[in-house]
Amino acid sequence: MIAKHAFGRTEHMSSRILFGAAALWDLPQADADAAIELALASGVNHFDTAASYGNAEIYLGNWISRHARPSFLATKTEERTADKAYDSIRRSLERLHVDQVDLIQLHNLVDPTEWQTAMGPGGALEAAIRAREEGLVRFIGVTGHGLTVAAQHTKALERFDFDSVLLPYSYLMWINEQYRSDFLKLFETCKQRNVAVQTIKSLVHTPWGDREHTRNTWYRPLEAQADIDLAVHWVLGNEGLFLNSAGDINILPLVLDAASRFERKPTDAVMQAMVERLEMQSLFAE
Repeated sequence: MIAKHAFGRTEHMSSRILFGAAALWDLPQADADAAIELALASGVNHFDTAASYGNAEIYLGNWISRHARPSFLATKTEERTADKAYDSIRRSLERLHVDQVDLIQLHNLVDPTEWQTAMGPGGALEAAIRAREEGLVRFIGVTGHGLTVAAQHTKALERFDFDSVLLPYSYLMWINEQYRSDFLKLFETCKQRNVAVQTIKSLVHTPWGDREHTRNTWYRPLEAQADIDLAVHWVLGNEGLFLNSAGDINILPLVLDAASRFERKPTDAVMQAMVERLEMQSLFAE
């Protein structure tokens, strides 16, 4: 079974692998159901979706309407103004067939102009706070991508006491000196404030570039079980970090298997050897 850890100050003991519902983007409902049930059977109890993940909220909501909601349910809004963000949150609840989600997240909040809008007067943060006051959500988080996101999240925590952050983290990101420095600063702040830290893009092999897209992921992923083991174990080797599963349901069983066998963090030497052997490249340009 997959280990659990307190998800920040929420007091929920979340599985260290979170179900990344981007994998449900545009699947037959039966395939979505099978992926959800596989995750649950493996001990996953925390599901993370978003309004912008295609039909993911609909598929997950259809499953919830026939069964029961997962013990921790998170979604995201990519709207930047209060009115639109509030409407987005209400639509998400309708699609998910729930009266409340545990966590609403301001999605991919990295661009400085969008950040100022969302965090300022009349911005999306006000909608999230309103939704919390009305009992539509319990906690508020922020997510992002790219090389500047760790520093941006630290800035966000100076402006508002978010309950969680989400950002890329992998050995490929770690060997970027500036990103490593920014991530460690953010991680220390989160530990001090008991803010949950979720990680994404852990299975990046290389950007797709001109290659044919053979997986439903934004990047070419690692595919061999032994390589996925190393990538997953390297992230889980950091106490307190959570890892969101990749955006392809065919990779999900490999991630769950790796997590169920986690014992120790691979050394950087082992990880560097994999990077060189597979000619891995960061998803994000310098």
